[in-house]
Amino acid sequence: MKKQLQQWLNERARSFVAEDHVQDEEVVRKKQLCNKRGAEIVRCTIRGQVVGKQTVERETKMIYIAHHQFLIKHGAALYIEEQVEERCACFFGGELADDQRISRTGEYVEAPRVERERWTGERLSYQYDRARAVRYAETWWNRHNPAFPSFSVDCTNFVSQCLYAGGAPMTGYPNRARGWWCQNESWSYSWAVAHSLRWYLSGSRIGLQAVEVPEPEQLMAGDVICYDFQGDGRFDHTTIVVAKDQDGMPLVNAHTTNSRMRYWSYEDSSAYTPNIRYKFFHIIDRK
Repeated sequence: MKKQLQQWLNERARSFVAEDHVQDEEVVRKKQLCNKRGAEIVRCTIRGQVVGKQTVERETKMIYIAHHQFLIKHGAALYIEEQVEERCACFFGGELADDQRISRTGEYVEAPRVERERWTGERLSYQYDRARAVRYAETWWNRHNPAFPSFSVDCTNFVSQCLYAGGAPMTGYPNRARGWWCQNESWSYSWAVAHSLRWYLSGSRIGLQAVEVPEPEQLMAGDVICYDFQGDGRFDHTTIVVAKDQDGMPLVNAHTTNSRMRYWSYEDSSAYTPNIRYKFFHIIDRK
């Protein structure tokens, strides 16, 4: 069945490039986003790695990791976008009957806002090294750094690690509702919870600071985007900008659904809704 699974993945990869009508909703979203921004998927490959298997009578379920690589042509430029997702393939009588992405959701943490640290007129001196932050994002986009905790919903934890690698200073320890920090096997809400990091970046006056900008094209490599998929006021996801496309729009890296050089808007995501709201944060460089 592993051979059948890879054959299915090869067929699915071809559907991202084919011009004929495609029924797969995930494929349709990806192609529509490319068309919207004037880009084209030139080639797609999908490699599957089985990580779990369960057979009951004639039904077999295989849990596997699907590593997608898209060769994108945008204007005169070519670049590779990558995405890794956990999926479940169901075989009945040896034939593939269903294949679905596994959605990972974490424990709901009620941390709507973080406490504002009192500003005494002094600032922690630091210089944010965007190149180092991006190198970290490129190194660890598809794996876990054992020096830090890991979460089932790991997007904000990953972005926080990137910011820290760029030289952003931790503050607020050991109060989990204050500042931005991760040490001694504990962490602040703002380090690991998307909604809390959004509030922290909106109001921090010491340590790591950012300014909100109205448009994504105003962001630079090393900056941060926060996502409220439902438009209900609670932010669900965080990414870090690693590059710009030919139109000057951000390409981002992220965890949870591990992604590299993904177009910033996430319109190809199953979590996307027409009500989505974004916050664009330009990290302030301090010397």
